[in-house]
Amino acid sequence: MNKYFQENKVKIGSWITLPNVSIAEIMAKSGFDWLAVDLEHSSITINQAEELIRVIDLCDVRPLVRLTSNNSDLIKRVMDAGAHGIIIPMVNSVDDLNHASDSIKYPPRGRRGVGLARAQGYGANFEDYLEWQEGNTLIIAQIEHKDALENIESIFESGLLDAFIIGPYDLSGSLGIPGQFDHPEFKEAVKLINHASKLKSVPSGIHIIEPNLQELRQCINEDYKMIAYSLDIRMIDTQCRNLFDDLNK
Repeated sequence: MNKYFQENKVKIGSWITLPNVSIAEIMAKSGFDWLAVDLEHSSITINQAEELIRVIDLCDVRPLVRLTSNNSDLIKRVMDAGAHGIIIPMVNSVDDLNHASDSIKYPPRGRRGVGLARAQGYGANFEDYLEWQEGNTLIIAQIEHKDALENIESIFESGLLDAFIIGPYDLSGSLGIPGQFDHPEFKEAVKLINHASKLKSVPSGIHIIEPNLQELRQCINEDYKMIAYSLDIRMIDTQCRNLFDDLNK
């Protein structure tokens, strides 16, 4: 396990989908432990991602990137931009994790190409970065498809995973019950995942879509260690709508 999780404390973060450095700075200074720049479900470009990573990093918050896919070229670029780790969508097998691990680590542990960019101090701090990346880069899997359930124990016992986040919408969709989080089949799938993670001592995570403090407290009480609390657009939208809902009562 990465030393980031060795304290056994819950790490609360959120998603950034808007390519606005001011919003990223506001969120980074609010108290989150980590923030993930979302390249999967946004129009954020690689240049914009680097700017967001820089702002988050300079606020002493862990900058992560949710990838569009488990793509070696993209992993190399976001890590060189200064990301501290990656969140990989649709991890369904150990092969998926092997590919990600090879892409994020330099030889001899991996196959990541060596370049000089922001992460390496533009060349001035390569030796320091080489040492840092060995024990500090995070590989976070999104468990969000029914195919992953068949391989869940081998995924968690691989030793390649630092934590995981359950993707509720995609997981429920793959089960044929999209968005039905109270459905018995969805609840059973979540129970299976969390049981396996405890057996293999892998920090568990969940994504709370809507900004709901009661649900956050419940997830903390349920011993989730990596909680993605809502996302920028839902928090902005909810606050604006609540204002006028309250005014019109």
